[in-house]
Amino acid sequence: MEEIIRVENLTHTYGEGTPFCRSAVQDMSLAIYRGEFLGIIGHTGSGKSTLIQHLNGLLKPTSGRILLGGEDIWSDPKKIRNVRFRVGLVFQYPEYQLFEETVYRDIAFGPTNMGLSKDEIDRRVHEAAKILEIEHLLDRKPKALSGGQRQRVALGRAMVRNPAVFLLDEPLSNLDAKLRTSMRTEIIKLHKKLATTFIYVTHDQTEAMTMGDRIVVMKDGVIQQVDTPQNLYDMPCNMFVAGFIGSPQMNFLDGTLQKSGDQYTVDLAGTTIPLPKEKTADGKLDAYVGKTLKVGIRPEDIKDDEEFLEKHSTSHLNAEVEVSELMGAEIYLYLTYQGQNLMARVAPTSKSRRGDKIVVAMDTNKIHLFDPESEKTLLN
Repeated sequence: MEEIIRVENLTHTYGEGTPFCRSAVQDMSLAIYRGEFLGIIGHTGSGKSTLIQHLNGLLKPTSGRILLGGEDIWSDPKKIRNVRFRVGLVFQYPEYQLFEETVYRDIAFGPTNMGLSKDEIDRRVHEAAKILEIEHLLDRKPKALSGGQRQRVALGRAMVRNPAVFLLDEPLSNLDAKLRTSMRTEIIKLHKKLATTFIYVTHDQTEAMTMGDRIVVMKDGVIQQVDTPQNLYDMPCNMFVAGFIGSPQMNFLDGTLQKSGDQYTVDLAGTTIPLPKEKTADGKLDAYVGKTLKVGIRPEDIKDDEEFLEKHSTSHLNAEVEVSELMGAEIYLYLTYQGQNLMARVAPTSKSRRGDKIVVAMDTNKIHLFDPESEKTLLN
């Protein structure tokens, strides 16, 4: 795949040389490919927006480089304005981008500053408006538009510059849930129509998982893992990624690793759970035998129905139901097991209710093991 952007050892420090000095991103390297939809996720303060501002040339790195099309964007400060035209930025709050004039003039702002002819500007504005289905709004003022309409206008302003890359910085976070869902679909459709690179920043892992070809997971200015949504879900590299990806999040229990012959097991407060031999045959867990580990299991891999219990007869746990939440198509069971909290996603036909003492089983093929000190993954 062809690279469109390369981030090399990027570090950005705010307040350098002062008592308030802090690093927003640290020694970050990342390749972004032409035409892909890249999600960037992390909690507030993880460095997502700082990275976006570097990609758009709004911030100059403290150290490291940003390459756009193979060229260091800061190699000549006089060219940085051209970089900003080649990268279309859509903010979290589109009203901050829009003027008090008409939608048409708002969308035409970029091409006008590029010195294009009136005919070319008009062509681009109407082409973008048609794709975004806002042609009927071109004569209106932005303040008269709904949140979703304003977001489309903001996308139109970026589109008419024919950028090499679209940067979308939490563009849907101020919209209600229903509108967020519909706009998510529209952005996916737009990406397919334009066939250009989209970089989408969000704190909402559901947005990233449903939209991105690849996802960058960030924490405290450091990239934790870059992978496809499915690989992040199935093969997290550490506890942070495992807990951040997935809703509801992964359960974490304390367990002691044991081994008898070639069989590894995990002791969960007196209950011995065998681990699949095909996943442990390499012997890499030998160094952890006898040690306490974090055992991860996703809520959907814990069930209380008879068929599941029979299929997974070696991984039964006796638990008590603290809360039972009917979610329509499924029930969330909040359990306690030997003083540890556990959550299960079970069928809506489940009869388990608050106060019940029940038996659940875990799918041992879906167990994850983590080093409690480094929090790195030992087994997926």
